Amino acid sequence: VGICEYYWLEPANAFEPFQDYDVGLIALAFLQGSFAYGGWNFLNYVTEELVDPYVNLPRAIFISIPLVTFVYVFANIAYVTAMSPQELLASNAVAVTFGEKLLGVMSWIMPISVALSTFGGVNGSLFTSSRLFFAGAREGHLPSLLAMIHVKRCTPIPALLFTCISTLLMLCTSDMYTLINYVGFINYLFYGVTVAGQIVLRVKQPDMHRPIKISLVWPVIYLLFWAFLLIFSLYSEPVVCGIGLAIMLTGVPVYFLGVYWDNKPQCFNTFVGKLNTVQRCVKGGCTGVQWLSSGD
Repeated sequence: VGICEYYWLEPANAFEPFQDYDVGLIALAFLQGSFAYGGWNFLNYVTEELVDPYVNLPRAIFISIPLVTFVYVFANIAYVTAMSPQELLASNAVAVTFGEKLLGVMSWIMPISVALSTFGGVNGSLFTSSRLFFAGAREGHLPSLLAMIHVKRCTPIPALLFTCISTLLMLCTSDMYTLINYVGFINYLFYGVTVAGQIVLRVKQPDMHRPIKISLVWPVIYLLFWAFLLIFSLYSEPVVCGIGLAIMLTGVPVYFLGVYWDNKPQCFNTFVGKLNTVQRCVKGGCTGVQWLSSGD
């Protein structure tokens, strides 16, 4: 801010509209912008691997969310001081353009920093998302193969491979913003259902043991914002959000075939059983072995 201009930070200019205000577009902007803050819920997927999760989980969330918010907000303020809104919209990589305008011969630092940040985000997503498939398979909602872990390393390798395959399928779309809308809409749909379930459990089972307990005011506030986000995003981009819903609904037949259907044919059970047996090579040759199940 000290080096650059602060013209676009002045209230008279900061809120200058470049197009007519539209509630749907505002909701869509929140949906896309919140994607950058989506890591707030990832630690919940790996509570089994945390040391003293009832203490460290809330502590990690309370520390990380304000810290990340502080860094992101001031990074965007720095961008606005160096670039006009038109330049921001025209740039494919805002941080790179920012570096080119300010850092001169050292501008190569920005692409490397962006790449390292991206790798860090991917690492966190792979580490946590695979545990989601792992837990679902352990509860019987996905093939039991995904609930198996490596015998020596105790890592859910089948779930990691499944995460990799599903991630590659997402790359079939070439528009990053469309992909963010797909993922963001589905994510927030499930976030809202999960938070609503917390309120229902608090009402129906008030005496349940809750090591981590908060006031119901916060879930209610979240649900109000959630309803605004989803309803007006659907209003603004009905086709994109509809495709996201369709992608989500592809899990319904999988659920009925894999979980709800109890009397499956023997051939189906035999096929699933063979999937759970893998081959590994040992010194004396290849021997059929059973991967360690999460329940073993």
